[in-house]
Amino acid sequence: MALTFQVVIDSHHPHELADWWAETLGWSAEPQDEAFIRSMIEQGLASEADTMRHRGALVWREGAAINPPEGGPRVLFQLTDEDKAGKNRMHLDLRDVPEDRTELYAGLVARGARELWRARQGPHEWVTFADPEGNEFCA
Repeated sequence: MALTFQVVIDSHHPHELADWWAETLGWSAEPQDEAFIRSMIEQGLASEADTMRHRGALVWREGAAINPPEGGPRVLFQLTDEDKAGKNRMHLDLRDVPEDRTELYAGLVARGARELWRARQGPHEWVTFADPEGNEFCA
């Protein structure tokens, strides 16, 4: 049996970070079903404390996901109270970036990313950034 996976990123503000990454990647935020959430509360399987409002919609407080346009692994941002400590052991590498990355890099920084360092290996070069919550990624 083959397994599938999703990437999960801990976050203090999962909905805001999901929006940031959806815009960065050109993906879409996964819609949440307000009627389903209400029915879970009415059945006593969840409480109002498990929810919040984001962009006017009732959503689960604990997380938000984004999906690529053509399908594939989703990215789930889940709520955590813990601060990031140290370097990520796993990170996202943005692919299919333009050869002239100046505009991409400037746009990331303008939207809240922070440049951490630049590196190269042979003909390949990249920049490692931190997203608005400090999660590292390369482009």
